[in-house]
Amino acid sequence: MTGKTFINRRIFVVSILGAGTAIATLLPDVGHAQMDRIKVSMAALKAKTAKLGPPKIEGTAPVAGKDVQALYFGTTKMNNFFEVVDEVVKENGGTATLFVKNGNDFVRVATNVKKDDGSRAIGTVLDPNGPVFPMIQKGDAYYGDTTILGKPYITGYDPIKDASGKVIGIYYVGYLKG
Repeated sequence: MTGKTFINRRIFVVSILGAGTAIATLLPDVGHAQMDRIKVSMAALKAKTAKLGPPKIEGTAPVAGKDVQALYFGTTKMNNFFEVVDEVVKENGGTATLFVKNGNDFVRVATNVKKDDGSRAIGTVLDPNGPVFPMIQKGDAYYGDTTILGKPYITGYDPIKDASGKVIGIYYVGYLKG
């Protein structure tokens, strides 16, 4: 191998490594772009529910074969009502859910998150051992990575509070990672 060939190979390798570093430097921006999408979707979900009226719990209603608290925005019952979450996803992509607080659980009452069989994951509960649960219990939002029904998502969860400030549910939006 000549000295010139060796130098050309060295320049090539250094160029490849330099390009990799430049790409790695850009990767955090991908995370910021995803979080921007989360914020836009969350704003859309909150705006669509706010148009219906203030949130409240009134009575119970069956969801996936079990009675849970009935979540309302104004006079519109959210349990098994998919129009709002589907509109958010149609406009912004991803997934959207409304949870209701039921005892110590948060139950999906309106969602387009899918179970493995392709059906809506209504009636499933927020993982009480995940990173979201303690934040919502304190009345705080959670924005970041989490696992939903065994799949990785970048997400936003914001508590739904009634007129007295009590947490009665959760707004959720998210995008499957991958």
